[in-house]
Amino acid sequence: MSGVTIEVILALVPLVVFLLAFQALYLRLPRQYVQNLFVGVALAFVGLVLFFQGVHTGFIPAGRAIGGHFGGLERTWMLIPLGGMMGFCATYAEPAVRVFSYQVEQSSNGAIRARIILVTISVSVALTVSLGMVRLVYGVPFRHIILPLYLFGMAMLFFSDKTFTSLAFDAGGVATGPMAVTFLMSMAVGAAAQMPGRDPVQDGFGLIALIAAAPIIAIMALGVAYTKKGGI
Repeated sequence: MSGVTIEVILALVPLVVFLLAFQALYLRLPRQYVQNLFVGVALAFVGLVLFFQGVHTGFIPAGRAIGGHFGGLERTWMLIPLGGMMGFCATYAEPAVRVFSYQVEQSSNGAIRARIILVTISVSVALTVSLGMVRLVYGVPFRHIILPLYLFGMAMLFFSDKTFTSLAFDAGGVATGPMAVTFLMSMAVGAAAQMPGRDPVQDGFGLIALIAAAPIIAIMALGVAYTKKGGI
């Protein structure tokens, strides 16, 4: 049994135990619900094993290889547009971001379109990944980027609609899903490992913090735009 399979089992077993305990003590749902639960757990198990195996064998090595290739070139500035493009694609394909966008549309009765949320988050992540590559290429101190971003996000709290403020902080969480963490972070680490004067640990990490800040600011800015148009 592979390590990935064991990790997924260890992750799912406590959840199943809790669900069965609540079913026995409080819920008392019909047998069909319990059967559907086990079917869902089985599908989730297979999906997670395949996904994490694909991450270990595909996404992480590919991200490091791409970052290492461009980090070893003389024109390292090419990492900036490349990072933006990869950031957009990875976020646009992120399942958690899509689920979040659909939930927002359903909860708002269609007043906030899912595609608007999806594109807003994807573009914001693309911009901050490019910013992270600027930091990597030109050696900009991390605090000079992250502090202004978070201070600006805190200032936006006073201007954004309360509904969008709640959405914004959840958006920051869903954007840092497995696609971003496995592919984009490995690309940054791979590039830092090949660039003279850069340290993979000191310069390669920190990108996920930038990605988390991006949707918070972008969604609150979207909330300001909605407020000016008369709200939702």
